[in-house]
Amino acid sequence: MTLRPIAEVGAELGLAPEDVLPWGRDRAKVSLDALGRSSRQGRMVLVSAINPTPPGEGKTTMSVALAMGLRQRGRKAVAALREPSLGPVFGVKGGGTGGGVASLEPAADINLHFTGDLHAITSAHNLLSALVDNAVYYGHPVVLEGTKVRWRRAMDMNDRFLRNVIVGLGGKAHGVPRETSFDITAASEVMAILALSESLKDLEARLGRIVVGQAPDGSPVRANDVNAAASMVALLKDALMPNLAQTREGGPAIVHAGPFGNIAHGCSSVMGTRLALAYADEVVTEAGFGFDLGAEKFLDIKCRGAGVWPRGVMLVVTLRALKHHGGAAPAQVAEPDRDALLRGFDHLEKHLESVAAFGLPAVLCVNRFPQDTAAELDELRAFAKARGVGIAVCDGFTKGGEGSLELADTVLAMLDATDAAPPKPRFLYSLEQSPEEKIRAIARTVYGADDVAFTPGARKDLETARALGGAELPVCMAKTHLSLSDDPTKTGRPRGFTLTVREVRLSAGAGFLVALTGELLTMPGLPREPAARRVTVHPDGRITGLMQGE
Repeated sequence: MTLRPIAEVGAELGLAPEDVLPWGRDRAKVSLDALGRSSRQGRMVLVSAINPTPPGEGKTTMSVALAMGLRQRGRKAVAALREPSLGPVFGVKGGGTGGGVASLEPAADINLHFTGDLHAITSAHNLLSALVDNAVYYGHPVVLEGTKVRWRRAMDMNDRFLRNVIVGLGGKAHGVPRETSFDITAASEVMAILALSESLKDLEARLGRIVVGQAPDGSPVRANDVNAAASMVALLKDALMPNLAQTREGGPAIVHAGPFGNIAHGCSSVMGTRLALAYADEVVTEAGFGFDLGAEKFLDIKCRGAGVWPRGVMLVVTLRALKHHGGAAPAQVAEPDRDALLRGFDHLEKHLESVAAFGLPAVLCVNRFPQDTAAELDELRAFAKARGVGIAVCDGFTKGGEGSLELADTVLAMLDATDAAPPKPRFLYSLEQSPEEKIRAIARTVYGADDVAFTPGARKDLETARALGGAELPVCMAKTHLSLSDDPTKTGRPRGFTLTVREVRLSAGAGFLVALTGELLTMPGLPREPAARRVTVHPDGRITGLMQGE
């Protein structure tokens, strides 16, 4: 497969040659100056999904397929997507660049080192860790209580053995012993900050606000107090520039930042979104996992902060996921099962209600699998028709843009219907509400919970967050992606449950509170059979095995 020179891809999008900074032949950084060279304002489509089965339902694949289909219809379309993290690439899911023919390229490079953004974020995070512990050691430039350090370390890999560690062993010359832990880079506050920053100045200000711990008198110690922000920006200045790549059919793609969807806010960068909107007719962007996680955060956090709003939602569904939520056994979701399918519609209905709660129109995108039957697809079409929701079956995985034309036409019809009166921002809560009220609004409206319970530890965390000025921040919910509830075993549409918040963390630099529920961990572990075991590097340098099915 021959890829287009990246300068040609940038030219198709309308970028000036001086704004495309090649990172090799087939990928590039885009200068931040490019945002000042266009007055276009494209139409944004938010791609989300129902709650997936563990392998995922192809949301990125369908995002790329839609961009391909729109391009084949003569539209200037761009996919604005997240960067993959090495943890999932080598863990359960494999690569995060789409699948089959509907993929981003160069896929192996994007899934691995790409332009070095995640390495820069890891380095900046751990630079702050080193400066924090140096302040503990010397008591300079600020006195920082070693037992009250909040800042962890980061690593872009799934490693359960680093969830709880002791540092500073070996005697006085080697540090002050204390317990700490590692987060995966995609869960780092530095990742969230990069994704939400709008300039180098904004990046430095946000980094400086990070609360790293407390002084002996209990007052907050921030990254600015250990003189960390400027040096962190030095590591991140190139990473702030969005990345330009392409689809397998040569269409433009902006791939930038990758905060986790079930731990962080799960969206690509504000800078990447702004760049795409300034140069494309249609911008296809996605948010992590199901609508209950990524999309809610995209709308309540990212869109609120950036002042943007989508024209509509493309909700990805698969028959296997619907049957999974209808109670079919894992081994049976690929088999025809009308009863399980019909029961699964209750789960889909809840997600459509959530989309409507934000005042947005929706279309259903059916990612077709080889085992899908015509009769079951007809059942899903009838469900959509009865609710006045557009639906399209997509064969983008096997046929690329040609197999995505029905989807492109359905999405264009939804967008065209909004031209006269584009949807206006509608949030689930106001920033003036208390953190508890914000969490309850999300849990009741999007998850379907009866109420929310806060553990004693979470209540103490909330009091600390209030004292540190976090009461009026939006909330980023950390929850399992496998269920609408906080219990991954509860499929379908759980009712009559109480969501339990066990911990609340203040991300003052990112500008939100993180409410952790269930057993969710910020450092995942590898499965019994990690994807890393199937990777092969061929004599010609080709890498296979990064993607599912290879």
